[in-house]
Amino acid sequence: MVHMMINNYLKWIATVVTLAGALCTSFRIDPLNIYLLNAGAFLFLIWSIRIKDSAMIAVNIGLLLIYVIGFFK
Repeated sequence: MVHMMINNYLKWIATVVTLAGALCTSFRIDPLNIYLLNAGAFLFLIWSIRIKDSAMIAVNIGLLLIYVIGFFK
């Protein structure tokens, strides 16, 4: 029961952080958008590992790689 609550909170925090990153991107608030999108992808990666969802793990590893490349470029 506690694990389900943690997973639910983690999922929603990741959602809010990712949406905040997308909002910053749309308003061209750099580099905050990159920080938030990285944090959101990282939180979603933790969540997907906890729920053992292979597709979500792959997507979020891919996103993290893309965002990290964008951060250093």
